[in-house]
Amino acid sequence: MSTVEQSPATGVDPLALDRQVCFALAVANRAVLSVYRPLLEPMGLTHPQYLVMLALWGEAPMSVKAIGSALQLDSPTLSPLLKRLESSGLITRSRSSEDERQLVVDLTEAGRALRAEAELIPPAVVARLGVGLPELEELHDVLTRINRAALTAGALDQ
Repeated sequence: MSTVEQSPATGVDPLALDRQVCFALAVANRAVLSVYRPLLEPMGLTHPQYLVMLALWGEAPMSVKAIGSALQLDSPTLSPLLKRLESSGLITRSRSSEDERQLVVDLTEAGRALRAEAELIPPAVVARLGVGLPELEELHDVLTRINRAALTAGALDQ
């Protein structure tokens, strides 16, 4: 016999799996990334590499530190991504002429050219998800607020 505790106010189990935000986010993350995967494969990119390229298409050149900050990734996670993108001929990494301790990442011509192909990704994702753009924009706004609150609360602090 199950002894499920329920909230006296609502009569709902506060630990029910299907009521957990963390569970819904984890499932949504896996599901959405599985939508991206077949779209990115022909471009030769994984989703984390795509995120790096998005950052660079918006603001190249960038320091490794700036990319890490933009993507909320630490250096040990980011370095292998950058190495693979460099070996694919999409980016270059070089020491800053102003501060040689700083590594600067820039797009190659191939990396810049890949942007035209990548512009087809967002509408393809929207179409495959079958969710309206206004709903996705609202979800993005809510997730951005949640991420900001989590960071303010100390999430991702080392």
